[in-house]
Amino acid sequence: MNRRDLLQTLACTPALTAPLFARAATSRILSAAPATLAAAGQPALPVWAYEGQVPGPVLRFKRGTVLDLTLHNQLPDPSTIHWHGIRLPNAMDGVPGLTQAAVAPGERFPYRFALPDAGTYWYHPHLGTPEQVDRGLAGALIVEDDAPPPVDLDLVWLLDDWRLDAQGRIAENFYNFHDVAHAGRLGQQLTVNGQVDLVQALQSGQRIRLRLVNAANARIFALSLEGLPAWLIARDGMPAATAVPWEGELLLGPGMRTDFIIDATRAGRYQLKDSYARGERSLATLEVQGPPSAARAAPLPAQREPLPEPDLAQALVHTLQLGGGAMSRDGWPQESTAEREARRLRLLNGAREAAPAWTINGQAHLRHDREHAGHAAEFRVPTGRSVRLTFENNTAWWHPMHLHGHHFRVLSRNGEALPERPWRDTVLLAPRDRVEVAFVADNPGHWLIHCHVLEHHAGGLGTLFEVQG
Repeated sequence: MNRRDLLQTLACTPALTAPLFARAATSRILSAAPATLAAAGQPALPVWAYEGQVPGPVLRFKRGTVLDLTLHNQLPDPSTIHWHGIRLPNAMDGVPGLTQAAVAPGERFPYRFALPDAGTYWYHPHLGTPEQVDRGLAGALIVEDDAPPPVDLDLVWLLDDWRLDAQGRIAENFYNFHDVAHAGRLGQQLTVNGQVDLVQALQSGQRIRLRLVNAANARIFALSLEGLPAWLIARDGMPAATAVPWEGELLLGPGMRTDFIIDATRAGRYQLKDSYARGERSLATLEVQGPPSAARAAPLPAQREPLPEPDLAQALVHTLQLGGGAMSRDGWPQESTAEREARRLRLLNGAREAAPAWTINGQAHLRHDREHAGHAAEFRVPTGRSVRLTFENNTAWWHPMHLHGHHFRVLSRNGEALPERPWRDTVLLAPRDRVEVAFVADNPGHWLIHCHVLEHHAGGLGTLFEVQG
């Protein structure tokens, strides 16, 4: 992509690129390559890694700067980078066959776009995603607030799980149909930043910001931290209206993020625990040393310019019915004999892909990990019009539904209006849930909506919409 094409891409969405030349970006290359390193409790684990580390480097920028980064693909497979949660020009979204061509082994691709919103985001491939993410390709992207809540430490923890075989290597059974049709690929080894039982040393009196990113393929975490004052201040990069005390368990689905402020008020060991499945398990420990410190006032979440408010009265109304999966009421997606035979031949020739198991409005959006081209848009909307979208989960499984290129307000769940109407880019649906969201379609292009249980998406649980500009 030459400079002229980049400038045209950056100019395609004026509302998102207004601060483009206010603060220049520093160009860098991000390599993706096989590596062997200590991770997941193994002294020498073969992985795929950004810059030779798992997770990839934390990319930090000031709001309003331009991310200027070139992916150098040194993997044996094609790849891309998707910038999860960022409102960015469509050509930079990293979806092969829809927004860009796949980056072949040995090739490079430049990503360059303005960062309009502060918050906690992350990056990962959007090609061969169940395999490439599970092999280690994920990292955090932090866009710093203009006036952040004052803290002594700003910590980023990527939560993940690893499925290891009897030899302690990453299990090679990607796209296993049982995983695809059930809860997704779940691993037995839980990690924080690639480490088992991570310990973070703190001094009494310190206030920390803890940014949690669920980078697992499929695992939902039910998180708790007892013994220290803690407040939730942001979800999916969007600040809470007020700081909310962290009490009890907080569900964090795949792709979702949450930010906390935590005060280290007294010495001790305080565990971040997950209790979603198979009993309570410790993920990491905050180890506080020093004499007790006085309690501090609750923090104030960061303030920022509001996102465009959806016009509910004039909005395009659309429903997405999620179907399929094991124990389905409406059966499996229908495949023709020719489609089954074509998939069988691809697999014989070394393709790695999932069989269809899920549908949206009766259709399986099968990428075959090649292209999205050829799939018709589920709906089309003129740029600037609001969309009122309902997710109906008619399945027996949980689904974190992720919207590309936009944030949405969550309006209601199972007919009950949510008074705070929080902003999200991913919403977690329990079995049989019905959730209504709304957003302003102000970002032209073809965009994905899909389940962020990566095996579910590979098995058909996704679709496209078009913002016509």
